[in-house]
Amino acid sequence: MKGKLKIFLGYAAGVGKTYQMLSEAQEHKARGEDVVIAYFEPHARAETIALTQGLEVVPRAVYEYRGVRLEEMDSEAVIRRHPRIALVDEFAHSNVPGAPRLKRWEDVMKIREAGIDVFTTVNVQHLECLNDQIWQMTGVRVRETIPDWVLSEADEVVMVDVTPRALLHRLERGVVYSREKAAAALNNFFTEGNLTALRELAMRQTAQTLDREAISARDRIAVWITPDASSAIAIRRARRVADFLRAPCEALYCTADRALLTDQLEFCRRLHMDAWSVEGSACAQAIATYARQRGATQLFVTKAASELKRLVRFAHDIQVTIIAERSRQS
Repeated sequence: MKGKLKIFLGYAAGVGKTYQMLSEAQEHKARGEDVVIAYFEPHARAETIALTQGLEVVPRAVYEYRGVRLEEMDSEAVIRRHPRIALVDEFAHSNVPGAPRLKRWEDVMKIREAGIDVFTTVNVQHLECLNDQIWQMTGVRVRETIPDWVLSEADEVVMVDVTPRALLHRLERGVVYSREKAAAALNNFFTEGNLTALRELAMRQTAQTLDREAISARDRIAVWITPDASSAIAIRRARRVADFLRAPCEALYCTADRALLTDQLEFCRRLHMDAWSVEGSACAQAIATYARQRGATQLFVTKAASELKRLVRFAHDIQVTIIAERSRQS
């Protein structure tokens, strides 16, 4: 039987996700349950480090990359050890080249398949479908992400919360980062406006994730993907709306573009979206017709797509949303 997944969700570094995870782990250990640390990132935080006392640590795997020895979680060792609960910090982390899997969340899924429960930590800005929104909001393009469907796999999501003012006070005191790094953070990502907006996102995301009964019986979302790089924005937006509505979401593309869509199709696969090839010399008409046949109620497309006016005309009974790629100054 697959192990359970418990996610401690925050809105920024320093809110206390790892502290909360370790606190609960110690409670489980006190009840006699077998708990191990599969991966822990201390960040020189004394209070958090203190909570690891008495917890077994599974040794990390070591990889050499470009002449540097780097450590990663050894998921195979965790599976061999087979505890009741494995603690895994930084869920969205990208593994070093040479590791068995590209992402730590993929390692976690492997551990769960072995019947081990996993506690893990992540911030809301690491959700793939929020990537454009976070960039517009903060000016930071988050590079390490997890597909939103991974969050929906969780058996329990706990939002770990402090007020933005309290978090800023922690930064100023050097609790989160060294004072030098904290000063840089306060002038960039960790502004009170950014933190307030991220906190609201995390609250909405937690409520949405927990509302598993809100399944739409009517809506069906489609996105027309093209070779233009801005298709990624439309894919994220479509997936995000579909997740909010609890509606199916799929991608459509013209057969003639297939050879140019390698990245877009891989992106759809990562987000658990089916992609359907549509035949037809008049692409816009073929896309609109096929979307209708699939029962789509909303169709997302980027401004860069050709024949937009024709698409809107042929898809007159479908809500068409045209996504423009904006700069943060626009």
